[in-house]
Amino acid sequence: MEAKIGLPKKDLTKSIDDLTVLLANEMILYVKTRKFHWNISGNSFMELHKLFEQHYNSLAKTADEVAERISALGGNAIGSMKNFLKHGEIEENTKDSNTQKQMLDELLEDHQKTMVQIRKAIDEIGDKSNDVVTEDFLTGILKMHENISWQLRKYTN
Repeated sequence: MEAKIGLPKKDLTKSIDDLTVLLANEMILYVKTRKFHWNISGNSFMELHKLFEQHYNSLAKTADEVAERISALGGNAIGSMKNFLKHGEIEENTKDSNTQKQMLDELLEDHQKTMVQIRKAIDEIGDKSNDVVTEDFLTGILKMHENISWQLRKYTN
């Protein structure tokens, strides 16, 4: 059913498309962070194990909120790894093992890529439509990724 919320179809479609990329990125990051949580070892094991758990819980909550926003705009949220990998701008980690440094560096890079995508979406939605709710919604998600990136950077310096 089409959402009649005061926005033209083209604006709804643009927001849904941007949110779909974000949903894919959130889910790929969720799976990767969870994998690293399960497989972390070394000197900072417990600290990083707990940090990654906090991060994947935040990512799971955010992914759910993004999927619900897509639905609120009249779209259908994707829900398979195949579609997440098709629409996402980050890649899954398929290595059998990773060092702490590799995990931290990869997560930081992925959060940074996701922030670039979010900023682009905010700019485009702001310039091309009047979807201020999605624009505001994305700003909150951007803040979460900035905070996680800051935490990860502190380990990589």
